[in-house]
Amino acid sequence: MTIENDEDLQGLKAAGRLVARTLAAMGKALEPGITTRELDQLGRAMLEREGARSAPEITYGFPGATCISVGPDCAHGIPDDRQVAAGDLINIDVSAELGGYFGDTGASFAVPPTAPKIARLCRDGRRAMWSGIRAVKPGGRLNEIGRAIETFAGRNGYSLVRNLASHGVGRSLHDEPREIPTWYEARDTRRIHEGLVFTIEPFLSLGADWVEEGDDGWTLTPPGGQPTVQYEHTLVATRNGPVILTLSD
Repeated sequence: MTIENDEDLQGLKAAGRLVARTLAAMGKALEPGITTRELDQLGRAMLEREGARSAPEITYGFPGATCISVGPDCAHGIPDDRQVAAGDLINIDVSAELGGYFGDTGASFAVPPTAPKIARLCRDGRRAMWSGIRAVKPGGRLNEIGRAIETFAGRNGYSLVRNLASHGVGRSLHDEPREIPTWYEARDTRRIHEGLVFTIEPFLSLGADWVEEGDDGWTLTPPGGQPTVQYEHTLVATRNGPVILTLSD
């Protein structure tokens, strides 16, 4: 989507703030013994209280309001009666439609006690995402985002999952531009124009470079079970730099 007026911007900010607040509340509620279904119910209640609808539900018929993945699963996990345990690595992805606009955000959370390598992976997952965000410039190429993220990952000894990508968002959950790589793709000549709305969501891993779909038709897992994290913001490219839409306050 490309923002055309202030109404678009304010609508996207409202959707973005709501999914960000929901993600933060779900992350805060994480503790051993809580089920992923209970976490999802918390997220659903927050979204519906503001008049929002779960984006994966209305777009793809996903069996939950939010995606909650318990490691080694790293994306599109279905909420169920599984209890969170100490030491788990949990990914939560929250996306919703509010007033005709979509917001999309996600983060990984380590449930204490946390192994040092997992704590470092979580820290660096955020750093990888921000490396990509800082590369956003109107007129620049989309592949500069992936170049920045891949450079960070390589310098710090990580791999990137290459069959999951960032994407446009706005009037739909997956809008134009489609499939924005979070690694450097030299043949991608698309450019960032002012007002473009999209996500940046690298999947940083301790060795995995792809994920496979599980028997449930949704859950994505590295075939070797390598710990993998995802951090995601929705943003709009402006002449003054990227404006992050998925900040909770």
